[in-house]
Amino acid sequence: MNETTRAIRSDAARTVRTILEAAERVLSRNPAASMEQIAEAAGVARTTVHRRFASREALVDAMAAWATRRFAEAVDSAHPDTTPPLVALYQVTASVLRVKLDWGFAMSRALSADPEVARVHADVAESCDRLFRRAQAAGVLRADVDPDWARRVYYALMHEAAQSPDGDPDDLAARVVDTLLRGVGTGQLL
Repeated sequence: MNETTRAIRSDAARTVRTILEAAERVLSRNPAASMEQIAEAAGVARTTVHRRFASREALVDAMAAWATRRFAEAVDSAHPDTTPPLVALYQVTASVLRVKLDWGFAMSRALSADPEVARVHADVAESCDRLFRRAQAAGVLRADVDPDWARRVYYALMHEAAQSPDGDPDDLAARVVDTLLRGVGTGQLL
């Protein structure tokens, strides 16, 4: 491949990313926004959007696929199988919250019926299960806690944290991990 071809492909990839990012901003504010509104927000001609995405549905599908890849990369970037469990838990939480906050519209459209989305979510669930077992073995989670239950509670906390549109991912991650590990009670029994 020559230098000109690489430059054209790189430019096309930047254009697609610009369109996807603009679509996320526009559609998260107005889910009924038109392709023309998305093109305007991306700073490109409507024909450019249509050339890259045959339909609005194709654009939303591409957004969901993009966000799903970012989600998987966020988990992998924390090295959950090798980083100390408490550090990995915080890093995974902060990284995933960044994706969920930045790509909330697209993440909500990532259908589990899509084989790639289902595969990514299954891989992430396995990674999370391994991390929770490691955390339990290291004493981060109590020995009597069911790791599956802890993971489901963690997912619920993550979902709620991702509903904070102006939340700082690092602050939210600290709250999620603190709530997961220490709860919200005083420790006194009834």
